[in-house]
Amino acid sequence: MPLLEVTRESGIPLLGCLYFGIVDRGTNLLQVRPSCSCNLCCPFCSVDAGPCSRTRAMEYAVEVEYLLDAVREVSRFKGEGVEAHIDSPGEPMLHRAIAPLVKGLKEIPEVRTVSMQTNGTLLSEETISALEAAGLDRMNLSIHALDRALARRLSGVEWYDVEEILRGARMVAEGSIDLLIAPVLVPGMNDAEMPKLIEFALKVGAGRRWPPLGIQKYERYRWGRHPPGVRPQSWREFYRTLEGWGKEFGIDLILSPADFGIERRAPLPRMFRKGERTTVEVRAPGWLRGEMLGVARGRVVSILNCPRTGGRISVRMVSTKDGIYVAAPV
Repeated sequence: MPLLEVTRESGIPLLGCLYFGIVDRGTNLLQVRPSCSCNLCCPFCSVDAGPCSRTRAMEYAVEVEYLLDAVREVSRFKGEGVEAHIDSPGEPMLHRAIAPLVKGLKEIPEVRTVSMQTNGTLLSEETISALEAAGLDRMNLSIHALDRALARRLSGVEWYDVEEILRGARMVAEGSIDLLIAPVLVPGMNDAEMPKLIEFALKVGAGRRWPPLGIQKYERYRWGRHPPGVRPQSWREFYRTLEGWGKEFGIDLILSPADFGIERRAPLPRMFRKGERTTVEVRAPGWLRGEMLGVARGRVVSILNCPRTGGRISVRMVSTKDGIYVAAPV
């Protein structure tokens, strides 16, 4: 799949896009997205990531210093106590400069915590040591089953080895990085694996500073992948299930933002209103087929079904939630 390097010279801003850059959802937590590539093909993936994707047309990787400058600017706006959470619509460790990114984030005065989401497939003694030296505070590790065959099925690739992932998890837990096990509960597929994962997290010493587990709810999304026969639980069903396991193991599995020190903070000013008509400069291919990325008012605008590959185009904003701008041509 083609890869676009998002550099300072590209003229593509790092705000306004879901695929890369910074996502600000009105709290002291900033989602820092250096790339969107993925090496797995999970059958429940919410964004159809990985080599088996049928919808993605482009991948992005952001120049680290350009990204750090953007985080510095947003952190000054947010104030002290920011958590910079490195995540991705894929696997962030595929970016070639993750450790330098962590180190740079730790040096920002307003940043209190640097955390990262990963599927664990790139963990090794070398990468873990580099992340420790850089100052990573917490790793949210996605492991969805301990059973080898089921774990491989839930990864969507034949080479996935859960024993290697567990080895990496133990190394993380034994070092300076706090470990949080973050499985997705896919009803009817890995329900029986959740107690095993809870037991594993507690046994290896996950959750020294933060909760040891963050079990996630499977959801169906328009552009995601949907395992046949799987029905998402209601939130009531999901919380009831977590409550039962919590009582069994004597831990609280129903988490809140307060468990991570997340609090409401003023969001960055919104540059567009939903329904607003404006003109944007088309700059680059989009993430999805038929989509292009435009630039206006210092923000990225994702243009659906865009008929142009360059120049200016009139659009109407169809979504502005969380400062992520999606538009359609008019």
